[in-house]
Amino acid sequence: ISGGNSKKRDNKGKVGTIRRFVWPDRVVVEGLNFVSKHQKQTSPDKPAGKVPVEAPVHISNVMYYAEKIERPVRLCCKRLEDGTKVRGYKVPGKGDFVQID
Repeated sequence: ISGGNSKKRDNKGKVGTIRRFVWPDRVVVEGLNFVSKHQKQTSPDKPAGKVPVEAPVHISNVMYYAEKIERPVRLCCKRLEDGTKVRGYKVPGKGDFVQID
């Protein structure tokens, strides 16, 4: 996750998987961006109090993590010789295009 306002900068550089998409342009990332939800008591076995909940993050603040090079990269598209369009990323520093499965 990249930076943002000062409250969200503690998540910068952390890695997680996308848990779900929130329409139209936000995602919930597993293990990141926790907020406190004030929960009232609904039954005797569920006490009242503050419960940490994962909040959605804007999709522009999330990058793809390439496990081959173990770092975040920007995605791009490329047309192959046969005319098909594939998605992938360029290796930082080298510029070699790597196709995503």
